[in-house]
Amino acid sequence: MVWLLAGLGLVILLLAGDSLVKGAVNLALRLGIPPLIVSLTIVAFGTSAPELLISVQAVLMGSPGIAMGNVVGSNTANILLVLGVPALLRTLHTSGCDSRTTYVMMIAATLFFIALCYMGPLGVPHGLALLAALAAMLTYSFVTAQKHRAMMKAEAAEADEEEVEGADPDMPGWKIGLFLALGLVGLPLGAELLVDNSVIIARQFGVSETVIGLTLIALGTSLPELATTTVAALRGKADVALGNVIGSNMFNLLAIIGVASLVRPITVTSDFLTMDLWVMLGASLLLIPFVFFGRDITRGPGILLALLYVVYVTSMLL
Repeated sequence: MVWLLAGLGLVILLLAGDSLVKGAVNLALRLGIPPLIVSLTIVAFGTSAPELLISVQAVLMGSPGIAMGNVVGSNTANILLVLGVPALLRTLHTSGCDSRTTYVMMIAATLFFIALCYMGPLGVPHGLALLAALAAMLTYSFVTAQKHRAMMKAEAAEADEEEVEGADPDMPGWKIGLFLALGLVGLPLGAELLVDNSVIIARQFGVSETVIGLTLIALGTSLPELATTTVAALRGKADVALGNVIGSNMFNLLAIIGVASLVRPITVTSDFLTMDLWVMLGASLLLIPFVFFGRDITRGPGILLALLYVVYVTSMLL
């Protein structure tokens, strides 16, 4: 029953997160907020809402291992699994993508996060520092996007502005309200179900809450990224696939732990300091050949990435 309830919580979380994004995006566009701002803020935060609610709920319940494991495990899964599995199906032509700047920002965010963990437990000062880094990243992204748009032709800019995730110009007001209500009610409900039952599972199997966060919860919350990346790969959109992973990892580190640590201090256990944080960094560094040296992620590297993830998870469970 606890597995069923945990799975139900995860499903509710994912559906509620998607519902909240759709409602918030269409409400913002209807209120006249520029699509660029919507893409950089509402969509980005909305897609990370399930992870955020899980981490906050875990911290409130006195299970910081789940909060940290969720973020660190998700980032590791994003690199090894979310990029590895689609490459088994079709080559990710990352050689044609310019992700160098955002990738450097992700590595910088990772190193900054690790440094703060060594100064833990993560409290209000650490959370404010992470959120300040997030604000700087969003500001840079906004300025860069504005400059890029200024170089485009007017008609091209208009076409690009329509491509906002979840946007539907014909969506009626009652439907927007329904999406928002479902998202706002479903997210805390799903988070509570998933966290409560994950703690029970951890106790039943004699593993730590940290391991549950790094495996079960992290893998579950990475499923949307895996689905998005797989579809993007099959459509030949390698830039979207790589960009989704890089953006998701930065938000996980800066926004989710940044907010959660404001709610209650997060203890960083020795396991994170000696292994898991460095596995996350090592997985991120594996992208260097694909970002800087024009290599495509073919089936061979895809098998290696996926295999490394299996080895990592197995080592924790044994």
